Amino acid sequence: MRIDGRTLSHETSETIRRLAVRRVKDGEAPSDVITSFGLCRTTIYKWLQAERRGGAAALTARKHPGRQPALAPRQKLQVRRWINGKDPRQYGFDFGLWTRQIVAALIAQKFEVRLGVTAVGRLLAELDITPQKPLRRAYERDPVAIKRWTTTVFPRVRARAQRVGAKIFFLDEAGVRSDQVLGRTWGLRGQTPEVATSGRRQSVSAISAVNARGEFWYELYTERLNALRFIELLRHFMRRRQSPVFLVVDGHPAHIAKVVAQYVQSLAGRLELHFLPGYAPELNPDEFVWNHLKRQGVSKTPLRRDESLRSRVESDLAAIQSQPALVRSFFHAPSVAYTRD
Repeated sequence: MRIDGRTLSHETSETIRRLAVRRVKDGEAPSDVITSFGLCRTTIYKWLQAERRGGAAALTARKHPGRQPALAPRQKLQVRRWINGKDPRQYGFDFGLWTRQIVAALIAQKFEVRLGVTAVGRLLAELDITPQKPLRRAYERDPVAIKRWTTTVFPRVRARAQRVGAKIFFLDEAGVRSDQVLGRTWGLRGQTPEVATSGRRQSVSAISAVNARGEFWYELYTERLNALRFIELLRHFMRRRQSPVFLVVDGHPAHIAKVVAQYVQSLAGRLELHFLPGYAPELNPDEFVWNHLKRQGVSKTPLRRDESLRSRVESDLAAIQSQPALVRSFFHAPSVAYTRD
């Protein structure tokens, strides 16, 4: 049976070459030797010629150099630097997301090397660059204010809270709707699966507050959040609290209203409001409460007939409240690492 030598490993090929040459030297006919191995007849003559010219070392297996890479190692690292933390628009492209086509166009523009999208995909994988869903960041963000909050303002708030025996809570509100986009499911290509759910839209608003010790407070409400409603919620939050509270909130109009400030002053130091920089929700650990509820809680599953969304959300929030370790884990995210001592 004829064997394709190209299918053999380098080590096996080398062993066969050495054995074949030795048998020929011992007196066997080259044609008989090569036939016994099932290889092409003319192959053995190349081996014999190579051995005569270069000795036994000429029969050693050598790794084929393969095709020359289109990009040098330094060029590959340059591609990584272009992409890491950068936006295609910084290089003159109209689109704000990296695609293989844009990377290929940038490589062609900078290095005059043309790569197909498949080759670009392999290059990105080699550079440990993977497709990811980007986080949205508002143009209005103030990086200076964010850095000042994490490195100067909040450390001072934390130090003063320790001096006066106050607890620091982070507060946030969110809305949950019954017609929000569901998670993914599997189905045949080209046949989008259908999920039966109620056509009656339900919505629930909720507010919660967390601290690094695992304490969790929440309340559901249906009215639109305004200053008076926020004051009422603050009253419920402060009920039966023995120690002062430093409450970190965002710049929602209801939070910064004058009547809210007057209510806080009326508590004579029992409550202080501290405001996060604008357009920086990732600095608030309470954001992870809503991420967890919408991704892991039963609230994300389709409502059954005549089922109440409010009871679903209530159940999810109660479950979070019963797990202090889960609440503490919200403070371990990299974006809120500044909150830890």
